[in-house]
Amino acid sequence: VKLVESGGGLVQAGGSLRLSCAASGFTFGNYELGWFRQSPGKEREGVSCLDNGDGTTYYPDSVKGRFTISSDNAKNTMYLQMDSLKPEDTAIYYCAAGDFTIATTQCRVDFATWGQGIQVTVSS
Repeated sequence: VKLVESGGGLVQAGGSLRLSCAASGFTFGNYELGWFRQSPGKEREGVSCLDNGDGTTYYPDSVKGRFTISSDNAKNTMYLQMDSLKPEDTAIYYCAAGDFTIATTQCRVDFATWGQGIQVTVSS
């Protein structure tokens, strides 16, 4: 069971990046999916979550309208499209799949498999 992120890097403020997360060893479509980030001195926070069953999504206000989570279950891959990036989006981004509780106001991880993380740096 493994998740591997790709697509991170350095981008200027206002630019876009698309992160990918490829899964192996399990079937994506059976789980809730999410992207989380952590920057130095801060706790890990959820930035996008998706309930594969009913399509419910969660975005915090800090990224709403700029980030979009999606999943291609046939390819066992999920994506995070990040537009209008800001310097405060700089962080290590992690993908996760598992058992979440997702509503429009929260994304709580009950159990998850995590990727190794990938750096996203937004310069001003």
